Amino acid sequence: MAVLLLDATGELAYANASARRLAARLEPTANDNPDALKRLLALATEDDWAIACTQGHARRDVQVRDDVMLAVEVFCGSGENAGLRFVAITDISARSARERELQQRHDELERAYRSLAGAQEQLLQSEKMASIGQLAAGVAHEINNPIGYVHSNLGTLREYVSALFAMIETYASALAAPDPLIYRNDIRAHREKLDIDFILGDLPQLLDESREGIERVTRIVQDLKEFSHVGRNETMRPSDLVKGLESTLNIVWNDLKYKVKLEKIYGDMPLVECHASEINQVFMNLLINAGQAIAERGVITLACGQENDEAWVSIADTGCGIPEEALGRIFDPFFTTKPIGRGTGLGLAISYRIVEKHNGRLEVQSTVGQGTTFRVVLPVKQPVELSAA
Repeated sequence: MAVLLLDATGELAYANASARRLAARLEPTANDNPDALKRLLALATEDDWAIACTQGHARRDVQVRDDVMLAVEVFCGSGENAGLRFVAITDISARSARERELQQRHDELERAYRSLAGAQEQLLQSEKMASIGQLAAGVAHEINNPIGYVHSNLGTLREYVSALFAMIETYASALAAPDPLIYRNDIRAHREKLDIDFILGDLPQLLDESREGIERVTRIVQDLKEFSHVGRNETMRPSDLVKGLESTLNIVWNDLKYKVKLEKIYGDMPLVECHASEINQVFMNLLINAGQAIAERGVITLACGQENDEAWVSIADTGCGIPEEALGRIFDPFFTTKPIGRGTGLGLAISYRIVEKHNGRLEVQSTVGQGTTFRVVLPVKQPVELSAA
């Protein structure tokens, strides 16, 4: 540390060897010139002395060259030490260089983090779009069936109405005649030709089928609304998890119905504070995974209940199961046990993140050849800071 002592008049009275070496380093051609020491002393400004005389001490970092950073400390005595003033100068160039390097590394890491966060968000959005595509295909199939036979029934209904109108015209013409009875045989023949008796028997059934089709479409649309009715930026609200599970099941049922027998074991469930649309997305991922784990025919069991201050929903399948060595990695992004082209490895990672965000747990038990059970456990009431998230 370089030390420079001042006399009562403020002139340089003493400079230690470190001060002389520092002055020579800053001015190699000075050759121990006293002016070099004075210029070193001049690094302490009038403002520094004013602060030191008030507070006893002042410190400031001074960049004297691109490669030299100095810490200049000014001391001013008081009381019995009044008049005692000195300057201590420490070379902090190496520390400053390390700090700059650390700041540069920090900036690089921050840029890399932002880049990775952006890439992760894009991947998550890609997974969501893939889920939406699968969802849309199933919904389209479920809607097309009732819409198809409603459309067919409307065509038949048009023919029936035309026949009934023609029959009404026949009755009206007969009633307008002076003696309607003479048209009895013609009316009977026309009625048989138009097959009115069959129309009268088939028409109520046709209308009932059409109404059932429209109600089916209405239920699907309602299920879609239930599936995503809470926005991401809204606060968590008390929600019926069973209702959300049922709505999600109806959405994905087209992918399951040809090979799955469904069993339900529902216990008493409270309303649970959550983002319903996000939890429904978890249910959708787990239901689709359960269906894909079943090769030909199998059973999916849905169960729910409450334990203390937590509610849980489990989805169990009798599929192929997950190898023990893979269980510890199934929630890692991009890890999948499915064949190439059938899974991105993001569905369970997204589900885990959603459940974790809700202060809950996503548990799994699996045995190869017997099946897998996923259990979503959520607190009935969220902590205050999370319920507003």
